[in-house]
Amino acid sequence: MTPRRPADPGRERRRLAALNYFERQAFERGLRLVGGVDEVGRGPLAGPVVAACVVSERPLLLEGLDDSKVVPPQRRERLAVTIREMCTAWSIGSASAAEIDQLNIYRATVLAMERALAGLAISPDCLLVDAMRIPAFGGEQQALIHGDARSSTIAAASIIAKVHRDGLLVELHERFPAYGFDEHKGYGTQRHIEALREHGPTPEHRRSFVEHLLRAVPLFPDAAPDPGGAP
Repeated sequence: MTPRRPADPGRERRRLAALNYFERQAFERGLRLVGGVDEVGRGPLAGPVVAACVVSERPLLLEGLDDSKVVPPQRRERLAVTIREMCTAWSIGSASAAEIDQLNIYRATVLAMERALAGLAISPDCLLVDAMRIPAFGGEQQALIHGDARSSTIAAASIIAKVHRDGLLVELHERFPAYGFDEHKGYGTQRHIEALREHGPTPEHRRSFVEHLLRAVPLFPDAAPDPGGAP
């Protein structure tokens, strides 16, 4: 068996330097605290949308840090612990399935981000946000398309949010084991759809999303029209 070649440490340093480009720009302009904001869970049929904010006063040169979608689960768990230890402040906010149905997914996502900011012990001087702007934040902010792959603080926030939300869906599985929430985390897999058809929705399902997906088989005869929150 050919031995595995060690990872190139120089390549990882260069990747992390690029991931901290926007943070370094802010620090070089004299800003002290840079916050990164990201959300997870916009697309699932069930569970909350969760946002996190990570605030740092230095570049996050953390090996393996990346967009939570490309980081394996066990590594995400370890990174989440390290991020919480390294950063200056962090906070999580969420919006429930009922709020998503009431507001639509975009406005519920903004609400979750605002709640994450409100929970911080210290306010950042500027925000880097994944592809969105947060109206409630009065300071400087920058919306970065694919920010979770371009900014260290946004990537860190994506990991904190993802680990937290996954934990919530594992707890939801314990309440409703027939749906397999521990496996798919609320997304519309075949098993999830079959469970919806067999058992109907739980109180943690997003009525508007399920109606959109299963419009041919109404699960809520008295449901209001889809408010535009379907994925």
